[in-house]
Amino acid sequence: MNRSDFVKLLDQLTSLSPKQRAQVHKSLDALAQTSASAVASIIPGPGVCPHCQAPAKQLRPWGHSHGLARMRCRACGKTSNARTGTPLAHLRQREHWMRHAQALIDGTSVRQAAQCCGVDKNTAFRWRHRFLEAAATHRPAHEGGIVEADETFFLESFKGQRKLPRPARKRAGVGAYWERIAVLVVRDRSGQTADFRLENIDAPHIAAVLAPLVDKDAILCTDGAVVYQKVARDMGVAHRAINVQQGIRVIDGAFHIQNVNAYDSRLKEWMRRFHGVATKYLENYLGWRRMVERYRQTISPMVCLCEALGRPPLQQLIQT
Repeated sequence: MNRSDFVKLLDQLTSLSPKQRAQVHKSLDALAQTSASAVASIIPGPGVCPHCQAPAKQLRPWGHSHGLARMRCRACGKTSNARTGTPLAHLRQREHWMRHAQALIDGTSVRQAAQCCGVDKNTAFRWRHRFLEAAATHRPAHEGGIVEADETFFLESFKGQRKLPRPARKRAGVGAYWERIAVLVVRDRSGQTADFRLENIDAPHIAAVLAPLVDKDAILCTDGAVVYQKVARDMGVAHRAINVQQGIRVIDGAFHIQNVNAYDSRLKEWMRRFHGVATKYLENYLGWRRMVERYRQTISPMVCLCEALGRPPLQQLIQT
């Protein structure tokens, strides 16, 4: 329903009789219960005890609470449900979660998500970062073939904080170079993408994230920065440096960094809608964008919910 039709519907509520209003309340309550039951039905149960990590065979049914089945561990004696030990633990109003997951897919602002779910903006903000906490850690374990790497930068932001550790910038200020946060984006030709916030753009920090990620038989493509030559040499992987500043775009018809640069461009354009992201939450937003890119047209509220629980439905896309 579009906004104009919704406003007309609200205007018609004043003409309802008390009996009709009661019927509307009853229908809305039933719809909320149905949404909560639907969410409970798709939340997968724990594979191990979240308290002592005992195997699933040690878990026994222990009744229900708030529509979710509880399990009791025979090893440690503690009870748990499907949300225990996940970022969604202790969150309420489960009937609105699917709409909030759809707001994540749409990339709406916090206030728009709050309006869509019928909750306070502070609740929507808390839900956003609870939903993204686990998704921010979902990166591919390995990348192979031709692997492109390049850094992009985000202006350091203390958005939301009452006290700033530096003088406030003037309106539309761009900030100094030391106030820019470096993010290394690594992407292979199959589309697997990983990104890492770097404390410094030097060989030790870059090698720390590339060494466990890039396969030994891969070919690393970067720009002409000397630091990548040292990293590739220390890692023992083949390296192709693309000197973009001299107008070189492609070497031998296959080696380039256009793939990762295109991702950087999409990331920056998508980030612009939030009018600045607080640096303390930058990893969550990076994981949010990776999730959208990973599932593309197949993304759904159920997929977002599984990601938020730390149990992504397509494990092969993350672990291969």
